[in-house]
Formats: sequence, C-alpha cells, structure tokens
Amino acid sequence: MSIAQTPEPPYTAVIFTSLRTAGENGYGVMSQRMVDLAAQQPGFLGIEAARDGLGITVSYWEGDAAAAAWKRVTEHVIAQERGRAVWYEDYQVRVATVSRSYGPDGPR
Repeated sequence: MSIAQTPEPPYTAVIFTSLRTAGENGYGVMSQRMVDLAAQQPGFLGIEAARDGLGITVSYWEGDAAAAAWKRVTEHVIAQERGRAVWYEDYQVRVATVSRSYGPDGPR
C-alpha cells in the first residue's frame, strides 16, 4: 500500500479507527475485498491503512454523497455487520472534509 494520490481539496475523508478482537476469522480476505470493492465505486479517490494494535483506515472520496453511497453497498453492509459481530472490539468512524493537503512538494 502507498500514500493515496488525492486531488486538490476539498474532498471527503472517512477515517475508520478500530481495535480488533483475537483471531483471524476471515478478516484478511474480507479486508482486501473491501479495498478492491471500494476502488470500483464512483467517487473513490484512494485509501491508506495501518495496523499495529490500533488500526486506522482512511478512504478518500470526491464528496460526502460518494462516501455515503459506499456505506450502503450491499457487500460492504455485510462486512460492517460481521465487523460488529466478530472482528472489532471497538471502532469509530469519522467523516471529514479535507480543506488543505500538502506534502514534500508543497500544497495541492
């Protein structure tokens, strides 16, 4: 995985922070499937993820409507339900509008 190449702001970021339960229970396969499926959705811009005890996944969308539509995709709804029941001890979802973005080459 690499740093997402996003356009000039504004755009929407969905920040998913989680604490996993013990055991795999199919998590890795479903996680990769969700990354692949999200990339096929209208308005998808990119994704970044890290896990070292605390997991943080940030997906980027053209706007709030595209992010909200992703939340309703049937296969994603199933993954959310399984996450609540099996994979996550705790989690938080935050939706934000990115108003500035910059890196080593300056602002976008």
